Amino acid sequence: MFRRLVLSFRTLPDRRGWTFAALVGLPTLVAMAAIGLSTGLYALGQGDFVALPLTMLTVFFVPAIGEEAVFRGLMVPGRAEPANPAPAIVLSTLLYVLWHPLEGFTFLPGARDLFSRPDFLFVTGLLGLACALTRWRTGSIWPAVLLHWAAVVVWKTWLGGPSLETLG
Repeated sequence: MFRRLVLSFRTLPDRRGWTFAALVGLPTLVAMAAIGLSTGLYALGQGDFVALPLTMLTVFFVPAIGEEAVFRGLMVPGRAEPANPAPAIVLSTLLYVLWHPLEGFTFLPGARDLFSRPDFLFVTGLLGLACALTRWRTGSIWPAVLLHWAAVVVWKTWLGGPSLETLG
């Protein structure tokens, strides 16, 4: 599994891989926004441009790289692997969704209510599935990292997502 993780970081998608990632990622972000805005999970705001550079940097490492390494880099096979990817994609997505309430009940108590909301868990599942599909199809973790990063940065900056200080 460690070899799988290292290979997923070393592999860069080709043009077709990036195209696939965009064709999966953009509709996923639109669906997440539609669901979040319609349920009240998201709330349009003006954006905190002062905090944006720090948000972009911190979100890149946690959660984007950290969660993608575990849930996609280790768990989802690349296309060159002979394993059937479906069970790994389903399992990684399920564990990724379940990880969030566990975070809320352990080391992010300020996130407990948010991370247990059905609409939050649903959009988390959509994001997890999209990241798993792009990881498998491209063999690279980088499209999943960028999709995860973009979703969380937009949420925290323009859609009312919480700051790290309020979650801890």
